[in-house]
Amino acid sequence: MSITRFSFPTTIHFGPGARKLVGVHLRELGLRRPLIVTDRGLATLPVLPEFMQHLNTGLDTRVYSGVHGNPTASQVAQGVAAYKAHRADCVIGFGGGAALDIAKVIAAMAVHDGDVIEYAWDHPKVKSLVNPLPPFFALPTTSGTGSEVGRSSVVSEDDTHVKRVVFSPKLLAREVFADPELTFGLPPAVTAATGMDALTHNIESYLSPAYHPLCDGIALEGVRIAARALPLAVRDGRNLQARADMMMASMMGAIAFQKDLGAVHSCAHALGAVCDLHHGLANALMLEPVMRFNLEAAPAKFAELAHVAGLAQAGDFIAWLVRLKQEIGITPSLAAAGVKREQFPRLVDLAVKDVCHQTNPRPCTAADFQRFFEQAYS
Repeated sequence: MSITRFSFPTTIHFGPGARKLVGVHLRELGLRRPLIVTDRGLATLPVLPEFMQHLNTGLDTRVYSGVHGNPTASQVAQGVAAYKAHRADCVIGFGGGAALDIAKVIAAMAVHDGDVIEYAWDHPKVKSLVNPLPPFFALPTTSGTGSEVGRSSVVSEDDTHVKRVVFSPKLLAREVFADPELTFGLPPAVTAATGMDALTHNIESYLSPAYHPLCDGIALEGVRIAARALPLAVRDGRNLQARADMMMASMMGAIAFQKDLGAVHSCAHALGAVCDLHHGLANALMLEPVMRFNLEAAPAKFAELAHVAGLAQAGDFIAWLVRLKQEIGITPSLAAAGVKREQFPRLVDLAVKDVCHQTNPRPCTAADFQRFFEQAYS
């Protein structure tokens, strides 16, 4: 497998070994002082120093590894302080969705005043990103969020843990280096959870009633690719083709969901805020109840989803999702994931307030969300 370069709209270097090209590109652009933004866990693994060996010739590099959990505004502020202390001239996001999301807004807040939450789209006095941002380069090490090709960043409030979204085309990476070899070290459980995140993005964006045929085509192909590749990637983490396919499906899901998402993500965002549940796992656990609810509203689209997953009938798609989750070892229920029933009122409240379900194919009420959580619990 060779490295392929294409733009959509970000320039993407895709293929094994793409990580080795970063240093050359930075030097060609006259950049010399990158700040690498990564998470605590990844910073302790050999993959980061291995990447830095390819990067460091002629560069003065520093690492900010304060990203952890569902990332917060305070982590952004700490990263901005690290950027300024290093007198950095660019940002490299190296990691999963959390690290890439934080890296984007570190670049943004390095040249803007105030708190990052003030730039969230739903802030009552939302500020705009008006200044040119330092170059941001993205290297995903998971295949789930597709944040490397996204124009948004999810950041949690420190006190409430509610997730806020900063959205701007300025957050798009200057270049993406999508190297499937960077995902070889992911354990099966993380591969499964992040893979279900990618699959959910493609499914929900396709089912959204918004008009965007371009995204519909991308989402369907993303489902087709993930349906075949995800079990292989979980079973054999060094299967290069499966890892590459999942990295591509992840990017496709992130490109497609500019069309919008649905109620699965409203539930998952609530679970992240209240229970600090991994976003991909939360999506996986909520997918079946919401899809059963949506089936009657979009039978033709479910038939297409079934077709690209290699199934005969629209109704087979939901049963296939159940089998897939069992095959790849997804935690069977919210209860098994540590969620408590007494948390349901807060979960329902946050899910109702979340914007994603506004583009669900079938309108959702608080009673519907209560039922979704009940069905996913046992």
